Amino acid sequence: MKPRNIIAILRGITPGSVTGIAEGLICAGIKQIEVPLNSPDPLTSIETLAKAFGDIALIGAGTVLEAGAVKDVHQAGGRLIVSPDTNVEVIKTAKALDLVSYPGAMTPTECFTALRAGADGLKLFPGALIGPEGLRALKAVLPPETTLFSVGGATPQNFAAWHAAGATGFGIGSALYRPGDDSNTVARRATEIVQAYDEVYS
Repeated sequence: MKPRNIIAILRGITPGSVTGIAEGLICAGIKQIEVPLNSPDPLTSIETLAKAFGDIALIGAGTVLEAGAVKDVHQAGGRLIVSPDTNVEVIKTAKALDLVSYPGAMTPTECFTALRAGADGLKLFPGALIGPEGLRALKAVLPPETTLFSVGGATPQNFAAWHAAGATGFGIGSALYRPGDDSNTVARRATEIVQAYDEVYS
């Protein structure tokens, strides 16, 4: 099976709990993890994860809004840059540092702007607003090899609909982790999400 295109979004996580949470995610089969930069002390969490799991997982940041933040993530050892918007400067800075760039996009203009700037794929956000029908329309004009993550509203219950529309993966936030959740709870949710993903994408 190809590597699973699932990004765990650990919004609100703290450095003290990040290692245990990430270990459960990785054991379940989720090996792309972002710590949004509006979380408590996110760069410390990213550095901790990069040192512990950087050889087996793609670790980085979400909610990256400016080029300076990309450099901070790189210095912390992160290799993944995810944004809610299409910011050409953020994309180009990420690629200049040899990082993986998934900017947020919703319209055809944003999608093509991101791809032309060098993005590795697109974060379709907010996914619940775009919906599978919106993605199907986008797929008709985007390059067929484009990596497309649905983020914001993707759940095991609608993985099949997204897959049929052309989504290649998902970013999963609160369905996986909410601040205060323990590692066992997150590991159980991760296992359920991976099983649902594998049923659709195997």
